[in-house]
Amino acid sequence: MLSNKAGKKLIKYVPDYVLFDLETTGISCQTDQVIEISAVKVIGGNVVDEFSTLVNPGVPIPPGASNVNGIYDDMVQDAPIFETALSDFLEFAEDYVLVGHNIHRFDMRFIWRDAEKYWGKTIGNDYVDTLEISNMYLPELHSHTLVDLACHYGIDSDGAHRALNDCRMNQQVFEHLGKEMANPSAAAKAVKKCPKCGSMMIKRNGKFGEFWGCKGYPDCRYTENIY
Repeated sequence: MLSNKAGKKLIKYVPDYVLFDLETTGISCQTDQVIEISAVKVIGGNVVDEFSTLVNPGVPIPPGASNVNGIYDDMVQDAPIFETALSDFLEFAEDYVLVGHNIHRFDMRFIWRDAEKYWGKTIGNDYVDTLEISNMYLPELHSHTLVDLACHYGIDSDGAHRALNDCRMNQQVFEHLGKEMANPSAAAKAVKKCPKCGSMMIKRNGKFGEFWGCKGYPDCRYTENIY
């Protein structure tokens, strides 16, 4: 939903949510454009609806991006522009919590940017980043990509890197992560969390030695001394 204030990042499981994913022309939320947006709506832990559309970015899609997501210029030439697609997505998402993988540093920044560009407002939905939750509750894993998490939970990852397939995959991952968060033994091994924003705290080196710093830096600048 459009708002004058961006939604908050949550570190918790919610049973009702809209899980979404973007495919883009590159990794810069400053200069790159969205070429696909997809989502699944979940009520009580069950998928009840889906949304998906290609997007005409108005610029050629770089070969490197096409090699990853399989989306080419001819596929998007008749697709809607992102102003239309984002409006349709927001109507689909309503005021549900948004969920996605690495959305704090990637997907949310694209939709915040473009909502501001099109309508002079931001997106007010609170959101959950499954990458941060997996880092906290599965610290034993060496990699936390969506495909790696799907493999960890025995979820089929065929068709990865197309937005709707990634949504379907990540929805199952999020349900598994919800069980991790509810499990006292998993909670006991979870890494240190920032009391201000809920992100993971990591050890950093400063002028006076090691200290705890929020991984959400620079958005969150909370620190603690290591005793």
